[in-house]
Order: sequence, then C-alpha cells, then structure tokens
Amino acid sequence: MEQRKLAALTDKELLVEAKKMKSTKIYDAALFGLLVGIAIYSSLVNGFGLLTFLPLVYLPIAGKNKAKARDLKQILKERNLSEG
Repeated sequence: MEQRKLAALTDKELLVEAKKMKSTKIYDAALFGLLVGIAIYSSLVNGFGLLTFLPLVYLPIAGKNKAKARDLKQILKERNLSEG
C-alpha cells in the first residue's frame, strides 16, 4: 500500500521524501541507541523490568521506516532519479 502512495508522487515530491528518509535513518539509529542505553542502565540498577524491554517496542516502527525507505529507493531507481 505504501508503495502505491509513493508511486503517485511526482518526481520532485519523491526527491523531497528521499531527503526526509535520510534524516529518518539517523533519528531511528539515535533513538534506538538511546533506548538500548536506558535498558542497560535500568537492568544494571533495578534488574530486569519494563524498561529492559523498551527497545523491543521501537523495533516495529524502525522496521516500517526501513521498508518505506526501501520502497522509495526502488521507485527512485525505476524513475532514474538520484537520491542526493
């Protein structure tokens, strides 16, 4: 479904979306790193608890973002557009 939405965008809109996806990768990595740090700290201080499994909550969101980036990259390739 997401690929159909992306396919309906114009070339200019796709390039703008590609720029957004670059920053999304950085945000996903930073947020996941932060969550892992919180989980490790929480485990060391309080033992296993709710915060220990906090990074697992974010994994589906990061996976969805990665799938969207993959679809976007494929559409850019089909239209012979450059990401950068």
